[in-house]
Amino acid sequence: MSSMLLHPEVQTPKGFLPITGTDYIELYVGNARQSAYFYRAALGMCLVAWAGPETGLHDRASYVLQQGNIRLVLTTPLRPDGGMAEHIRRHGDGVRDIAMCVTDAKLAWREATKRGARSVHECHTLEDHCGRVKVASVAAYGDTIHTFVERENYTGPFLPGYESTDEDHAARPVGLTRIDHISGNVGWNELHRWVDFYRDTLGFSLYPKSGEAGPAGYLSFKAQVVSSAEGRILFPLKEPAEGRDRSRIEQYLESYHGPGVENIALATGDMLGTVAKLRQQGVQFSSVPSSYYRQLRARVGNLDEPLEELERLGILVDRDDDGYLLQAFTRPVEDRPTLFFQIIQRKGSRGFGEGNHKALAEAIAAEKRFLRYR
Repeated sequence: MSSMLLHPEVQTPKGFLPITGTDYIELYVGNARQSAYFYRAALGMCLVAWAGPETGLHDRASYVLQQGNIRLVLTTPLRPDGGMAEHIRRHGDGVRDIAMCVTDAKLAWREATKRGARSVHECHTLEDHCGRVKVASVAAYGDTIHTFVERENYTGPFLPGYESTDEDHAARPVGLTRIDHISGNVGWNELHRWVDFYRDTLGFSLYPKSGEAGPAGYLSFKAQVVSSAEGRILFPLKEPAEGRDRSRIEQYLESYHGPGVENIALATGDMLGTVAKLRQQGVQFSSVPSSYYRQLRARVGNLDEPLEELERLGILVDRDDDGYLLQAFTRPVEDRPTLFFQIIQRKGSRGFGEGNHKALAEAIAAEKRFLRYR
């Protein structure tokens, strides 16, 4: 892995965009009510608010789910025409909006559009008896947008127009705490363009643990990681690279019909417990060859977790100079091989499991050779 910056000669002014964190991630889905049940019963999210015709929102129904500091919004259009319906027709269920907390939404929108971002919604105020929220949106890669959310001591459950819900008896929390990072796939030869966009337009910078190329074959890709000025938002960005076979990134772009969010990494403080609960609740994880674990100790050294438990649960491990991390990848949660989730626990490591790409590729190749000569 190379940590070389893409454009070290360019100096980006820091802090011109007042981003303080992730506010929510909104997905456009075909049936929000049914999708919400999966996220509650399987991923352990809790239904905290909703909106629809009964609350004055006539073109859609939205369900707000939360666990720890993670907030997902599932939205379904109520009419067959319009942007939401077209988004679902083209992409299937997928992420539409990665919303960011800001101290000044109007300033954020003005600074971003001044630097070249395409406006989706100018800054406007939403208001009800719980207070006021200012929002504004700009376009990102594909049909993804970023909404800037400024909350002026707002006391409601989510946004004006949403109503809180009763205690959620369907939710089965699993110990997820926050969003660690959100990975997006962009088109061929578009990586530099979108790194430039986040750095020059939104004030992000290249993350120190940034810059990699996956091994040839199914995992082949090029990637960079951008970080908000305060370091509270991390966006790994990937583009496909030439390899022996069609890469995972290529498959995503074809199945999603364009760039978009590929995976959302959710943090936990108890990796073994969280993954075990998720498996019990029906979440399916990507399989890991047993040969991966035969080489694990030699590759990453001593671990706090029993090796046999890591193998039983399909948990990957990677180590860097700062420590190690544990990660597990769900299978796609849609019928198209697009969006999936990553469960992650950091024990000092600031990386993204770069060593696992090569280790997994080698393990898969070894497994294929073993099966071929049985």
